[in-house]
Amino acid sequence: MSLKLYNTLGRKKEIFKPIKDKEVGIYTCGPTVYWYQHIGNLRSYIFADILKRVLIYNQYKVKHVMNVTDVGHLTSDADSGEDKMEKAAEKEGKKAEDIANYYWGIFRDDFKKLNIIEPDVWCKATEHIKEQIELIKKLEEKGYTYKTTDGIYFDTSKFKDYGKLALLNVQGLEGGKRIEIGDKKNKTDFALWKFSENPGKRQQEWKSPWGVGFPGWHIECSAMSSKYLGEQFDIHTGGEDHIPIHHTNEIAQSECAFEKKHWVKYWLHGAFLTFKGEKVSKSKGGLFTISELEEKCYSPLDYRYFCLTANYRTQLSFTLDSLDSAKNSLQRIKRIISSLLESNNENSKIANDKYLKEFEKAINNDLDMPSALAVLWKLLRDEKADGKIKTIEKMDLVLGLKLLEKEKIEIPAEVKKLVEEREKARKNKDFKKSDDLRDKINKLGFNIADSKEGMKVSKI
Repeated sequence: MSLKLYNTLGRKKEIFKPIKDKEVGIYTCGPTVYWYQHIGNLRSYIFADILKRVLIYNQYKVKHVMNVTDVGHLTSDADSGEDKMEKAAEKEGKKAEDIANYYWGIFRDDFKKLNIIEPDVWCKATEHIKEQIELIKKLEEKGYTYKTTDGIYFDTSKFKDYGKLALLNVQGLEGGKRIEIGDKKNKTDFALWKFSENPGKRQQEWKSPWGVGFPGWHIECSAMSSKYLGEQFDIHTGGEDHIPIHHTNEIAQSECAFEKKHWVKYWLHGAFLTFKGEKVSKSKGGLFTISELEEKCYSPLDYRYFCLTANYRTQLSFTLDSLDSAKNSLQRIKRIISSLLESNNENSKIANDKYLKEFEKAINNDLDMPSALAVLWKLLRDEKADGKIKTIEKMDLVLGLKLLEKEKIEIPAEVKKLVEEREKARKNKDFKKSDDLRDKINKLGFNIADSKEGMKVSKI
């Protein structure tokens, strides 16, 4: 069964054909590690994880590379403003390196909580300055760069396919709408290397053939992906917000430097998570982090399930009510599976071929996870189907929901406190208060059962 993926570059689904037979190179735009990653950011990485799992399921050997932006990402796409890392370091009164390592560590913890497979290579921008300088030099030698008062820029007018990914009408761009022109030659030109305004003041700056400074945001991805995946590779993923600028600029500098018509064969982009009709973003204060959802008694896998209820290319509206629905659905699935495991009817070591083929048809149709979940539910409700457990085991290689694992129940401090208060109320024979506390415990997603052996707290 052929795998079809929606290629942003052609705006259509295409049958996936890797450069090397049964081998796939993937590059994913990673985090800028100056603050916590919220659930909107993390939706993009869940999508990339599903893609990787589907490729592995189809028996491809996958090499996955993800960058860590710890320098050069400015607060404006117009190559102006403060460096986000420098700004965070100043705000927190710490070293930029310490800021980066702290938030990267939390990001990796979120990966584990969400059951996202880590990339084969994590690459930090600050550890690949040499590679970025060499790539800029290559572009300079080929005549694609020029110098301004604040840096070395890429001349987009010399790349005739500039804007092909985003379908940009470059001639129609109004000055000042996308960027301030300043002393750039063209509206769309972008920085490859920025000069330090006051050398020695920045925490992160390096010597270069053009002066003391730091790399632009876009150059890091081209330099690091080519180092680990070669000058041409199969798939590049990221959020849909990367299409018009970041990925467009990556293509321009890479195809000019490496002289490749198609530097990347397939571009896949995940749509935004939205809240009240607007994109969830850090600039608006964000929405929730995974840790904050845990404090509200949601499992990270509840959020993963929620993300699987929509196609990755469709914007997904977030509310706590919708997350409640996902949580309840995942718990129902696990209860049904628990009953199957306890029964004597599920000893088959052979998967159900009918349902597995339906599942494979869904996942190979541009990662259609809503349809894949529908197949799982259909299997669970089919009383005559055999081989359910083995089939679920195979499905979960892609879903990543830990469906066959016994859940370790961690009772939040808030719930523990209510349980203790309820036990005191029962001993004092204040049954009204006891019932009220039980209701509060239930609303937090936990059930409490009284027996001769004592109390038992469980998830609803």
